[in-house]
Parts: sequence; structure tokens; C-alpha cells
Amino acid sequence: MIGSLRGVVLERTNDSTVLLEVNGVGYLVHVTPRTLGELEPTSKAFLYVHHHVREDAQTLYAFLDRDERKCFEVLIGTHGVGPTMAMAVLATHSPRALVDIVAGADIAALTLVSGVGKKTAERLLIELKNRLHLNILESSNQLGGSSSVGDVRDALSGLGYSAEEIRDVLREISVGTDSELMLREALNMLGARRA
Repeated sequence: MIGSLRGVVLERTNDSTVLLEVNGVGYLVHVTPRTLGELEPTSKAFLYVHHHVREDAQTLYAFLDRDERKCFEVLIGTHGVGPTMAMAVLATHSPRALVDIVAGADIAALTLVSGVGKKTAERLLIELKNRLHLNILESSNQLGGSSSVGDVRDALSGLGYSAEEIRDVLREISVGTDSELMLREALNMLGARRA
């Protein structure tokens, strides 16, 4: 199985595929639009790869960072989510944003993904609730304690802030284990924006 590739970008296409040459062999990899924008032809690149094997095909999905690949693997391990939908989710939301969305049960944000309706979004939220936290939050430690984030989200929601305001401010505050400090910082930011 291929886990990563280091080489030179030969070409990229509008359908989010990149031809990466590694020691004289060209690998066709599927990437998100965000990754595609970072891979200029003739530039050197290192990509984390998920090698997807089916009876009728072998496909390489490539990512700039380990968390994005991990998130992709969590998504395709979810009932009813194939690689195409997983890539669509990652094209719309970064792994960190997706953790926020799942923690806040933000159905509206998930329905922004092409091909995801309300029922699919509801099912995804339920299925990803535990799996996404374990695989991304604990291993990358990007957001610290998820319970603290949830406490702050609930408190801000109770104070009448919109889901969008809460999501934006949670991406900016210093995340740790002290809910009170996080809430104070979030309220200061939100107060400054509304002033």
C-alpha cells in the first residue's frame, strides 16, 4: 500500500487530479481543491496518500497534511460515505472545521457539502460524533479538550449568539481545558465585533 509520495508535480487538472512524478514514475492522485491550489506544476511536493483498493480499481487520494488524510479515512469508514463524498466534505470543510461542526451538531454546515442533504447530514453527525473526536482531536491535539469546546459553544448559544458567530469565534480562541477562560476570551472577541 502507498502511504506517501514525494516528487515533482507534472500537471494538474480542473477535476482535482494531479500527476506527480516520483523517480520516473507518474502517479495520478486525487486531491481536494485546497490541495490542488498548493501544487504548482514543476514544484516539488510531499503528499500523504490513502491507497483505495476495490475489485475494479485502485485510486490514490492525496493530502498535504496527516490530519486531512486521517479525516478522510474516518469519513470513508462511516456507513454510506464513499471516497467521492469524503473528498466533497473536505473540499468544503477543513478537518478542524469539521470537528467544530460535529461537536456543535451543525446540520446546516454539513448540507453545504455537494450531495449531502438534511437526512444524510443528520446521520453523519450521529456517526461521526465519537469517531471524529477520537481520531483527530486526541491524535493531533489541535483543539484540546472537546468537552471544553462543547461547554463554551453551549454557553454562547444560551447567550443568544448565532451558530455562525460561535463557529467563527471558536476557530480563533486559544483552546485548552479551562472552559471559563475560553468563554471569557470568546465573549471579549464577540463583544468587540458587535461594538
